[in-house]
Amino acid sequence: MKKYIFLVLSCICLISAKQKTKPTLYIIGDSTVKNGSGKGSDGQWGWGSIVYEHFDTTKIHIENHAIGGRSSRTFLTEGRWDKILKNLKKGDYVMMQFGHNDGGAINDTTRARGSIKGTGEETQEIDNMLTKKHEIVHSYGWYMRKYITETNEKGATAIVFSPVPRNVWKEGKIPRDGYTKWAAESAQTAGAFFVDLNEMVASKYELSNEAKLKADFFPIDHTHTNFAGAKLNAATVVEGIKTLKDCKINKFLLTARQIRKRSK
Repeated sequence: MKKYIFLVLSCICLISAKQKTKPTLYIIGDSTVKNGSGKGSDGQWGWGSIVYEHFDTTKIHIENHAIGGRSSRTFLTEGRWDKILKNLKKGDYVMMQFGHNDGGAINDTTRARGSIKGTGEETQEIDNMLTKKHEIVHSYGWYMRKYITETNEKGATAIVFSPVPRNVWKEGKIPRDGYTKWAAESAQTAGAFFVDLNEMVASKYELSNEAKLKADFFPIDHTHTNFAGAKLNAATVVEGIKTLKDCKINKFLLTARQIRKRSK
């Protein structure tokens, strides 16, 4: 009996040790990455809620911490990044996409979520009308570099994505997002992998037109996709990851055949 109990406890310890060593993929971003609860209750979906379908989740744990309405600034100031950083370990991954909300007001009574445009070191000192706290606001690039640098310091891998495009057209084309350049610069400066998701998805959208995209992917507004749109964006995220030379996260991706088999 003692021998049996010993064997059971040994197995439990081995399973526990294996779970602890399994890497975690943390996803951070805004509502285009995770909308609401992430379960499509309002018919809107972010790509972070779908992308797990492309990964072997027996080998990598995935946590989608993205939340609607947040910018590179407010995801930090609300303490959301600190909670991730506390658990982030060597061998983990952080995928990040910000920009949609960074262009908002820096200081107002409703959202106060904007960051200074660009990647510079300039700051703006404010008494935040929303939080009632004194705050030093930095540039979009400063916040992105902070996420990347602190990820690297933990021995984890940072992957930066430019923002997915909205269903907004000009002269038959989707204007490319201005935050793409700053996201790329931040990744290069701080030492992260970069995927130009904005360009990749926009190129796919342009195979259609504004009215059809609205019917197929954007039935509610021009920013938030339905399930089909999020599924396309998630697949494009994975396409981008596959182009990253020497990025070890690729070893956790499933083949198309494995995905089909799992979905049956």
